[in-house]
Amino acid sequence: MNKRIFCLPLSLLFIVTGIVSAQNKSAGINLSVWKGISTQPADSAQTTYFNLGILSTMNRLNGVGFNAFGSVIGGNMNGIQFSGLANMVGGSMRGVQLSGISNINGNNMVGLSATGLVNIAGNQSKGVLLSGMTSISGDNTSGVMASGIMNISGDGASGVHLAGLANITGATFNGVTAGGLLNVIGEHLNGVQISGFANIVASRMNGVQIGLGNYATKAKGVQIGLVNYYKNEMKGFQLGLVNANPDTKVQMLIFGGNATKINIGARFKNKLFYTIIGAGTHYLDFSDKFSATLFYRGGIWLPLCKDLTISGDLGYQHIETFKNKDYGIPARLYGLQARLNLEYQITKKFGIFASGGYGGSRYYNKDITYDKGVIAEAGIVLF
Repeated sequence: MNKRIFCLPLSLLFIVTGIVSAQNKSAGINLSVWKGISTQPADSAQTTYFNLGILSTMNRLNGVGFNAFGSVIGGNMNGIQFSGLANMVGGSMRGVQLSGISNINGNNMVGLSATGLVNIAGNQSKGVLLSGMTSISGDNTSGVMASGIMNISGDGASGVHLAGLANITGATFNGVTAGGLLNVIGEHLNGVQISGFANIVASRMNGVQIGLGNYATKAKGVQIGLVNYYKNEMKGFQLGLVNANPDTKVQMLIFGGNATKINIGARFKNKLFYTIIGAGTHYLDFSDKFSATLFYRGGIWLPLCKDLTISGDLGYQHIETFKNKDYGIPARLYGLQARLNLEYQITKKFGIFASGGYGGSRYYNKDITYDKGVIAEAGIVLF
C-alpha cells in the first residue's frame, strides 16, 4: 500500500513532464538561424525561455532573447528582447526591448522600450519609451516618452514627454510635455507645456504654458510667451509681448515727447492689463543724425469716470544711434522707463492722452548711465 502511494505522485510527475516536453520542444530553448530554421517551431503550443539567433520567429517569449537582425513574436513577450535591427511583438510586451531601428508592439507595452528610430505600441504603454526619431502609442501613455523628433499619443497621456520637434496627444495630458518646436493637446492639459515655438491646448489648460506662442480655449494658470491667446476664459494671468483674447482691444498710439521725439505703437488692451509694442525716431535731437528706438511697455489701467482713465506702465527701449557713433555717441543703448498716463476718450475710436514719468539710458557693455531724466509725452489714440 505504501509503495503504491509513493509511486502514484512519481507517475504523475513523469506524465506531466512528458506532456510538457511534447508541447514545448527543445526545453524552451530557441536557437535560430532564420525564419523556419531553428530548434523550436513557432506554433501556438510553444513557449521560449531562451533565444539566441540571427533572425528568430517565436510564439511566446518568457525569458531572454538575443538576435543579430531581428526577433518576431506572435504572442506576448515577458522578459528581455534584444535585436540589432528590429523587435516585433504581436501581443503585449512586459519587460525590456532594445533594438537598433524599431520596436513594434501590437498591444500593450509595460517596461522599457528603447530603439534607434521608431517605437510603436498599438494600445497602451506604461513605462519608458526612448527613440532616436519617433515614439507612437495608439491609446493611453503613462510614464516617460523621449524622442529625437516626435512623440504621439492617440488618446490620453500622463508623465513626461520630451521631443526634439513636437509632442502630440489626442486627448488629455497630465504632466510635463516639452518640445523643440510644438506641443499639441487635443483636450485638456493638467501640468506644464514648454516649447521653442508654440503650445496648443484645444480645451482647458490647467497649469503653465511657456513658448513663443501659447493658445488655450480655456485657461487656469499662466501663459508666458511673446504671444499669448485664450478664446473663452482665463483664470490666472498672461505674461508676454502680446496678450490677447476675443475681447482684446487693439489700438494705435501716435505720440511725441522729449525722450523719443516721434513714436507709433500698437496697444493690446484687456480688462485690466495692457501691452504696447512700437518704434520711435530721433532719440537724439533733430539737429543730430538719424536715431531710432524699439520699445515694449506693459502696465495696468483703471477707469476714473465714464471717458477718463488712468494707467501706469514699465517699459524697455532699445536705441540705435546709427551714424552718430562716428561722433563719440554709443552705437546702441538700452533704456528703462516708468510712466503714469491720463487718457480721455473723445469718441469710441478716438482719444487723447498725456504721460509723465522718469527714465534713463545705459550702455549694453558698461555699467554706466548715458542719460536720465523726466519724461513728458502727449498723443492720440486711434481705434
